[in-house]
Amino acid sequence: MEAITETNFEFPKQISHYKGKVRDVYNIDNRILVMCVSDRISAFDVVLPKGIPYKGQVLNQLAAKFLKATEDIVPNWSIAVPDPNVTVGHFCEPFKVEMVIRGYLTGHAWRTYKSGKLELCGVKLPEGMKEHQRFEQPIITPSTKAEFGEHDEDISKEEILSKGIVSKEDYEQLEKYTYALFKRGTEMAKERGLILVDTKYEFGKKDGKIYLIDEIHTPDSSRYFYADEYEERFEKGMNQKQLSKEFVREWLMENGFQGKEGQVVPEMTEEFVRSVSDRYIELYEQVSGEKFVKDETKDVLSRIEKNIEDYLESVNV
Repeated sequence: MEAITETNFEFPKQISHYKGKVRDVYNIDNRILVMCVSDRISAFDVVLPKGIPYKGQVLNQLAAKFLKATEDIVPNWSIAVPDPNVTVGHFCEPFKVEMVIRGYLTGHAWRTYKSGKLELCGVKLPEGMKEHQRFEQPIITPSTKAEFGEHDEDISKEEILSKGIVSKEDYEQLEKYTYALFKRGTEMAKERGLILVDTKYEFGKKDGKIYLIDEIHTPDSSRYFYADEYEERFEKGMNQKQLSKEFVREWLMENGFQGKEGQVVPEMTEEFVRSVSDRYIELYEQVSGEKFVKDETKDVLSRIEKNIEDYLESVNV
């Protein structure tokens, strides 16, 4: 299957079309959003030059599953999934922060810690920690939500409140939702023999009410370890076997790329692209406990467009 790297649709009552790093979002009449999850892949806030077949389907279907499984904790934006790559939902005004929550000292947090900084987003970290070590309690390390092509940046709760990015009342509610969602995600991961290491949540507001938006607990927004191997690997100082797109970041770093000015993205061979696609499918099956069914439609863009149009017609948009 050809990877979906771009969509450019025109729907009835369409007001705008926003292209994110991975998702193309269509605003329909300021009432609903149509989110097409492409096969684009980003790392270090850079969209890589080739798409990954089936990645969008994996992300969209996993997000739908976890949104459904957490709707008792917080209302979410999803209304319908009319296509394997599409979610239709409420039009919300997004908060300009991402709520990142970490249970372990891994990834960006470890790289920051290793550089000698014992504070992350205003959260003080204990001395003498090791890579992949579990925090006594999960920590929230927010980041500013970047526009397309820009870098997300770490920010503290104090900065968010002092700059008026989010009101105190709303931020405290976002914190409560973040802890509760992470707890539920941790429980669901445990059932699959996994550890939910860290993740991020995005929220928006509609008619004064907070909604969970975008994706949740997918390998693009989250990191998982295998539970049965964690202790042994940690004690031996070994790398953890991960279910996330960290393996793509590691491949880039091994090839001299971290998104810094002047660096060039290494060549993505067909073999590499296929291996990443296979890894995403493996992630889906491990995290969801369900067999991944590839949609083998030849003309994927036509399929997506028709399914969206049929849905919009069915709800009189």
